[in-house]
Amino acid sequence: MADPIKLRATLQGDTTEIRMLMQHPMETGLRKDPADGKTIPSHFIQNFSLSANGKLLIEGQLNTSISRNPLFTFRAKGLTAGDKVVVSWIDSRGERRSDESNVVTG
Repeated sequence: MADPIKLRATLQGDTTEIRMLMQHPMETGLRKDPADGKTIPSHFIQNFSLSANGKLLIEGQLNTSISRNPLFTFRAKGLTAGDKVVVSWIDSRGERRSDESNVVTG
């Protein structure tokens, strides 16, 4: 299984800043292994979702043009301290990862 998603949700006034670092190699399928010269197969996050308290906030699609360990920041209104935020992804090999955090006051 992939490394945990680093997720932070900080309430600042009436807006919550949500930062997520999805640790993933994000291989394009174009790079060659320096040891043997063979092409490294593509392996990248295809879809991700961000929800709060079970309600979908953001759903996105990624492709091979995104760098390794993509970092995204979003802002949401209407969340309060203690609310649960969940990030999930599925990659091109069918691997999945989901992690959660609570909103904290900044």
